Formats: sequence, C-alpha cells, structure tokens
Amino acid sequence: MSLNQIRPWRTIERRKSRQIFVGNVPVGGDAPISVQTMTNTLTTDVKATVAQIQSAAEAGADIVRVSVPDEASARALKEIVRESPVPIVADIHFHYKRGIEAAEAGAACLRINPGNIGDKKRVAEVIRAARDHNCSIRIGVNAGSLEKHLLDNYGEPCPDAMVESGMDHIRILQDHDFHEFKISVKASDVFMSAAAYQMLAEATDAPIHLGITEAGGLTSGTIKSAIGLGQLLWMGIGDTLRVSLSADPVEEVKVGFEILKSLGLRHRGVNIISCPSCARQGFDVIKTVEALEQRLEHIKTPMSLSIIGCVVNGPGEALMTDVGFTGGGAGAGMVYLAGKASHKMSNDQMIEHIVGEVEKKAAALDEQAAQDDQTEQEEQAAQDIAAAE
Repeated sequence: MSLNQIRPWRTIERRKSRQIFVGNVPVGGDAPISVQTMTNTLTTDVKATVAQIQSAAEAGADIVRVSVPDEASARALKEIVRESPVPIVADIHFHYKRGIEAAEAGAACLRINPGNIGDKKRVAEVIRAARDHNCSIRIGVNAGSLEKHLLDNYGEPCPDAMVESGMDHIRILQDHDFHEFKISVKASDVFMSAAAYQMLAEATDAPIHLGITEAGGLTSGTIKSAIGLGQLLWMGIGDTLRVSLSADPVEEVKVGFEILKSLGLRHRGVNIISCPSCARQGFDVIKTVEALEQRLEHIKTPMSLSIIGCVVNGPGEALMTDVGFTGGGAGAGMVYLAGKASHKMSNDQMIEHIVGEVEKKAAALDEQAAQDDQTEQEEQAAQDIAAAE
C-alpha cells in the first residue's frame, strides 16, 4: 500500500500541461516545479549580474530572469548567458527589438508583456527570432499593465481581463505555429491572482508560471506569496514559480523552495522542524536553530531534522525525522537517529554533533540514491537487450 493510499489528504494531483523547455530545464508535463528568481543588478554590470546569478543558482534556482531595458543590456546579455550556470530568461518591455537582440544573445526564454510590447506585427518579429534561436517565450500578463481596450471594456483590472489578454496572445503565438510558450497572469492582489490563475488553468494546457507580483518586503511578501501560490499549488496549478520580494534574490529562491517543500512538491536540503520555545525548553532553541540553518546550508540532500526544546512533543516529532534532538534536564538532551532514541548529548556540544550526524545521514542517503540509480540503469539496459532479441 502506498503512502498516498494511507494518507490521501496529502495527495496533490497536478494539472496536466504541455511540456516546454527553458534551456535544459523542462517546464510543465510531469517535470518538477522549477524555482525562478530575477537579478536586481544593472545588466550592463556583467560581473555583478553573473555573481548574483551564481548565488541564486547555489541556493537552488533552476532559472534566472534578467532585465533587458536597452541595447547596452542586450549586448551584455551575451556574456552573461555564456557565464551563467542556469538558463537565462530575458525580461522585455516596451521595445520589441530588445526581444530580438536577447534571442540572438542566447537567452533561453523571452518574457514579453502583452500590454506594452507593441502591435501584432512586432510580436510576430519577436516570435520569429525566438524560433530561429531555439528560445521559448513567456507571456507575462500583469494587472498593472493591461491593454487599454481591456481596461475600457472591463472598467478596471480584473481576472477576466487578465485571462482574456493572455488568451489573445496565446492565439497570436499559435497563429504563427509557435508552441514553446508558458504563461503567467500576475497581480499584487492575492484574490485577483488566484482567481485569474484558476480561470487560466481551465482555459489552456500551456505551462503556467506562478507569481504574486510586487508582493512586498521579505516578511510581508513571503506571507502573501505563500498564501497566493500555496493555494494554487495545492489545487495542482503551476509548473514553475517566482516569489517576488523586495529583497535579495537568494531569499526569493529560499522562500520558493520552502513553499514547495511544505506541500511535498520539491525536496531540497534539510527541512528543520523546530518548536517556538517556551519556559520548558532545555536549551536555547531559537539560537540553536539559527546556528543550524547557517551550518547546514551546504546540504542539498533532502532530509529532515527536528529540534524540540522539551519532551512534550520532542520524542513524537523525532519519530518522523531523520535526525532529532529533544531537550532534557541537567544540560543535556536526547539524540534521535532514524526515528529512534540513540544517545544523550550535552547542550554545549549539541550543535557540532548534530551537524556531524546530519552530514553522515546525507552522505548515506546520497550513496543509496546512487546505488538505486545504478540498479535502475542496469535493469533498463537488460530490458532493452531483451526487447532487441
């Protein structure tokens, strides 16, 4: 019996969408939901932009978007693409020629905003450049820049207007026999965004890029994005996402992964389960968790760690994690390994000890994963040989 049969309330049935590629990253279909961010450096400052892209990639970003506001930025993009460890999306507004130049510079995807890119003829030229350079396109509808005729018709930005804008531009791409596209319908209002995305999911099988635009600072933007994106992901809607924050792009990546991890849709790094602490705590939970978050950033292997201050919930939480520590008395607590009480450890040595236990567990999981991959490859090779005979 599978876990889904045991716990059906955990099952998320993802919407069936077409699959496209952004560089070497699949988006849609049964591909993992990819996490994106966007640089906030001057694109003409190649060194700073590449450094920011590399930091985002180290944090787990699958794709990074770079703004191309002028011709100088388009020229710089070529070197940025060459040095980037992940596919680059060129963000294009107002001038269609920037889209053509970005495709020629090697961008893996062009983000165009239907409300400000120009008439159908100009959009057609951008499509031609994308096709010629094996470049996908994101139709990026934004509530703040809808076409005038839609605003006149609906009276104000609304989900219906956003979806109509997106579908109009899908038809333009399809009329040019271009199908390597994904689409977003973003607003800063959670209700408007959620409604628009639900309507869009019913109207097209194109891969959907999720986002709450201009969400705000680190705290407020994280909360707004978690509510808006979380409910859509729970419904099975979304193939790639970007959390928009007035913060370091690395924070956008971290929040994006945490949203996906909380729903079991992506697994990366150590998932720390910790209590908020109270007078019962046998050690300083808050300082310990802060230290462990920093010390364990290098671990990419999906695994879980519980840090609980006392025995009220500590043993129970530790049963469900790979490594656990529960506070006790006399300056020491209990270390749990694979859900079982293993040994006691003094509070003053606990952080170093837990880091070591997590690293050992990560190495063991990596080794097992490698063995499983090898076994799967050997079985597939045997099946191929048998089929050929």
